[in-house]
Amino acid sequence: MTVAKDESATEGADDKGDMTGGAGDAVPGAGDGYVPSGRRLEREHHKRVRARRATAVAALSTLVTAAVLYLVVVDAPGWPRTKETFFSAQYAREAFPKVLEGLWLNVRLLIVCGAAVLVLGMLIAVARTLRGPVFFPLRVLAAAYTDFFRGLPLIINLMIVVLGVPALRLQGVTVDPVLLGGTALTLTYSAYVAEVFRAGIESIHPSQRAAARSLGLTNRQALRYVVLPQAVRRQVPPLLNDLVSLQKDTGLVSIGGAVDAVRAADIIVGRSLNYTPYIVAGLVFVALTIPMTRFTDWVTARMDRQRAQGGSI
Repeated sequence: MTVAKDESATEGADDKGDMTGGAGDAVPGAGDGYVPSGRRLEREHHKRVRARRATAVAALSTLVTAAVLYLVVVDAPGWPRTKETFFSAQYAREAFPKVLEGLWLNVRLLIVCGAAVLVLGMLIAVARTLRGPVFFPLRVLAAAYTDFFRGLPLIINLMIVVLGVPALRLQGVTVDPVLLGGTALTLTYSAYVAEVFRAGIESIHPSQRAAARSLGLTNRQALRYVVLPQAVRRQVPPLLNDLVSLQKDTGLVSIGGAVDAVRAADIIVGRSLNYTPYIVAGLVFVALTIPMTRFTDWVTARMDRQRAQGGSI
């Protein structure tokens, strides 16, 4: 008993000594009576040193890789001609304001088509998950729609709609390439989004629907108030990814003559035979896409943390 008491007293003295730490070291929990052991302080110090070392190695390797790539590109035999043709500061300054003006059309297409895609995709997904033999024709039509437009290349769909519809000369049907291009984008992306929604609906356990029915809800009410909210919440990351892809593909409406960012760059290229405006348009799209991509990553990581902690998703 005496030996045990002596050892406890020794450990307590060590912990008290650990509270001081080094000069200026912050001791976590010192204000609320918690005294970290010397081993824990040593582990935390080791983690900080390792993190600083990893940051330094990553920065150094990045600089070395960038330097190697720069030297490989600059030392290429055709670099002077490539620089003049694709990276001209003069044509970049000329193209930038016109590309930005055309980008406003792409943004409007993203907003309008994105909303239409979400609504139409949800309706198609719900149609594919309806139960009962009476809804069999609706399920077949919804499945045929998704199979057709998921298999049809977007560029071909755009050409058919943007170039084929005006050729029919139908009364009361618009020939505006912006509206027709937006329609083609909506038709294609609603098929992809419908499958995302359907996967979310089918991922909900049948017990959820059964519990809703036992509480007196009808099938439609169970779908609206129980199944769909959970399904949409689970499918937010893939839905955001589809919107990112839609944002990039809005540039394809230029094939019908709509003056968006890509078409504005193409006009300057056709006049000057210099391809710098394409680089400017590409960088503008990248600058617009990166925030959406990072937001998607943040939402995905947040939902993964909630799932790991057993929270609701």
